Amino acid sequence: MKKNFGTKSWLYPMPVLIIGSYDENGVADAMNAAWGGISLEDRISICVDDSHKTTANVLKRRAFTVHVADAANMVACDFVGCVSANKMPDKLAKTGWHLAKSEFVDAPVIAELPMVLECELVSYDKEDCRMVGRIVNVGIEESCLTADGKVDMSKLDPITYDPVNHAYLKLGPVAGAAFKAGLALK
Repeated sequence: MKKNFGTKSWLYPMPVLIIGSYDENGVADAMNAAWGGISLEDRISICVDDSHKTTANVLKRRAFTVHVADAANMVACDFVGCVSANKMPDKLAKTGWHLAKSEFVDAPVIAELPMVLECELVSYDKEDCRMVGRIVNVGIEESCLTADGKVDMSKLDPITYDPVNHAYLKLGPVAGAAFKAGLALK
């Protein structure tokens, strides 16, 4: 029997996304956002309210990057989610991350995070806090790829957010394609 909880923002797994942007002076910023995902083949939608410095940056520059947080950078990823650039403009300096300008959009790429989506702003709905970006490039560290060039999730080592317990979790081993392996429904 299922227990009913009513309306909650619970969904598993929730990605931990790090949004990179530049402010009006070209200063890089990053924030942690857990409410986001692919909404069309070339679109990502992220829930980000307009109180964030990142939102103001993206609206001005019309571009942003979305990095997949990984276990090796969990502390820094959490830090950029807990500390506001409105209060600490140089917060990225404390992470130790190395930044480079994206080759595709006007936003920073964080070298230490192994996967990045480079996006142009399509729209922002202030009422719904929904930022939509067109993905113009996906970059993945070669060390996180298999021999045939596909993503190896165990090497990417992403973390997810547990919205009920307010904690980060590592994804476990890939279960594989059970149906293809011959396992049948009973």
